[in-house]
Amino acid sequence: MSKVLFINGSPNESGCTAAAMDEMIRVLNESGIETEQLWLGKKAVPDCMACYQCMSAGKCVFNDEVNAIGSRIDEFDGIVVGSPVYYGGPNGRLTSFLDRLFFSVPDSKFEGKLAASVVSCRRGGASAAFERLNQYFLMSNMHVVGSQYWNQIHGFSAEESKQDLEGLQTMRTLAKNMAWLLKAMEAGDRDGLERPTQEEKTFTSFIR
Repeated sequence: MSKVLFINGSPNESGCTAAAMDEMIRVLNESGIETEQLWLGKKAVPDCMACYQCMSAGKCVFNDEVNAIGSRIDEFDGIVVGSPVYYGGPNGRLTSFLDRLFFSVPDSKFEGKLAASVVSCRRGGASAAFERLNQYFLMSNMHVVGSQYWNQIHGFSAEESKQDLEGLQTMRTLAKNMAWLLKAMEAGDRDGLERPTQEEKTFTSFIR
């Protein structure tokens, strides 16, 4: 059975972001997809210090939830990250978490997995925050799942977000697309359809 990890970067465990993700989780579970939720909580998350110790140690020097999830990436076939919009961007706690997760875990661990981001806002800035979060996936050979609109929901509270009928429908469509793709990938694996193999990365330096 496929499994999707949901990472909620909102400081409010049951706020607007959770309302959007809960709609997805319900549809995925109904489709036979297992889900797991991680709420980052209210504590500060250290930023990446660019110390590069993870390159040799295989894990981040800050021994927190980043390492706990990083060691389990193989368990998940998809990742969904959610954030409120702060000044047109995602929550700093979430981006600090993701910076360290995607830098300390080898790219090969993320390759081929499905991914999606979800953002919540009262009024504006959702598309900019949405784009920012998708960059983690697009640079890691992950397959970003689309929906009928940008994956955003509007409201100042969870109760208001649940009145955003288009936003909730967007989440359901996203979940249905993710469930179908996960099942299609499982079918391909059973039929011997080989997944893409990646070339060794070439890095360009513009100073030599």
